[in-house]
Amino acid sequence: MSAKIIIKKGREKPIIQQHPWIFSGAIEKIEGSPTPGDIVTVVAQNGRFLARGYWNPKSQIQVRILTWQDEPVDEDWWRRTLARAIAGRAPLNIVADRYSASVAYRLVNAESDYLPGLVVDRYQDWLVLQSLTLGVEVHKEMIGNILAELVKPAGIYERSDVDVRGKEGLRAVTGSLWGEVPLPLIPIDEAVRFYVDVQHGHKTGFYLDQRINRQIMFDLLTSEISGHCRVLNLFSYTGGFGLTALGFGDVHAVNVDSSLEALELAEKSISLNPFRQGHCNETWEFIQADAFDYLHDAVERGEQFDVVVCDPPKFAHNKQQVERAARGYKDLNLNAFKLIRPGGFLMTFSCSGAISADLFQKIVFGALADSGRQAQIIRQLGPGEDHPVALTFPEGAYLKGLLLRVY
Repeated sequence: MSAKIIIKKGREKPIIQQHPWIFSGAIEKIEGSPTPGDIVTVVAQNGRFLARGYWNPKSQIQVRILTWQDEPVDEDWWRRTLARAIAGRAPLNIVADRYSASVAYRLVNAESDYLPGLVVDRYQDWLVLQSLTLGVEVHKEMIGNILAELVKPAGIYERSDVDVRGKEGLRAVTGSLWGEVPLPLIPIDEAVRFYVDVQHGHKTGFYLDQRINRQIMFDLLTSEISGHCRVLNLFSYTGGFGLTALGFGDVHAVNVDSSLEALELAEKSISLNPFRQGHCNETWEFIQADAFDYLHDAVERGEQFDVVVCDPPKFAHNKQQVERAARGYKDLNLNAFKLIRPGGFLMTFSCSGAISADLFQKIVFGALADSGRQAQIIRQLGPGEDHPVALTFPEGAYLKGLLLRVY
C-alpha cells in the first residue's frame, strides 16, 4: 500500500480542480514511510481519495499529481499516458511532407501532458529527454524503454542539466539513455534548414516552442513586404528567425547574440540552405554583442529595420524578480520601436512564466508610449500545437508574444 498524504481542511479545492502541484503548506500529515520519489496517495481529512502522484520532501512542491483516478501508477499507466501524448502529436507528421525533410517538435510537455517533470523532444531519429524532478528521475529508465518501444528512435539522449533540478535535490546529468548517441549536429527542416546540437545546445538543442512563430514571420515577409527587407534578430541563438527571414529572399538579416558558439553554429546552418552572400540581395551578419548595448548603439547610429524580433531569455524566475524584469522588457522594446521603419513590424516575446500575457502587453504599451510611435496588435503569439497547455495548469503558458505593426 502506498503512503498517504493527508491534505489540510479547506485546501482540497485546487486538487479537485486538477491542478498538478501540492505545496508543503497544504499538507496536514503523512501516513506511512514513503521514500523520496515514491508514488503516494493523496486524501482529504475524511479519508476521501483525491489523487495519486510522486513525493519529494526536499521540494517546495512536495507532491506532483499524476492521476486523479483511483488507479495504480504502474508501467501500464506510464505506457498509456506516454502513448496519449505521442498520439496528440501525430498531425505534426505533416511537417515532414510540407518541408520535405526531417521533423523536430516536442513530444511530451511535462505537466501539460499530465507527466509533470518530463520533457521529451524529437529531432529527426533521436529523442532528447529532460528529467526535471525526482519522481521522473526514479522512473526514467522505464520511461526511456517505453519511449523506445512506442517511437522506435535511433537513440534517446538525456539533457537533465537544468537549474530547476537543484530544487529537487538532484545534480545535472547528461548522456545517452538508450540506443545510439545522436549525431554531433542534426539537420532539421522548417521553412529553412538548421543544424541542432542536442548534446550541448540550449534547452534540448533548439527553441522548438518558436517553430510556429518562425513560420508566421516567414508568411509575414511573403505577404506584407515588397522589395528589399532588413531584419534584426535579437537574442538570436543559432539564428532561428534570422535564417528563416533569409529563406524569403532579398533580405539583409542581422543576428545578435552574446554567445559566439551559438553564432558559429548559425553560420554553419547557412551551408544547409541555398543562400549566397550578396546573391539575389540575400546578406547576413552575425554579431556577438549584448543585445541591450547593441540596441542603444543602433539607435544612436540611426539604423532602421523593416522587422525586429526580440526573443530574450527568461528575465523573471519568480515573483520577486518581476519588477526588475519589467524594466528590462521595457528598455528592450522602447529601443526596438525606435529602430522600426514606419509600417514595419515588431515580434516581441517573453518566456518568463512570472510575467502574465496581460502584464507583458502593458509593459510593451509603456515602451510604445515613451517611444512616441503608434502600433497595432496584428496577432497574439505563443507556442505551437506541440506545446499544449493544460487548461487546469495556466503556469504552462510561459511563452507569450505580440506581432505589432509600427507607424
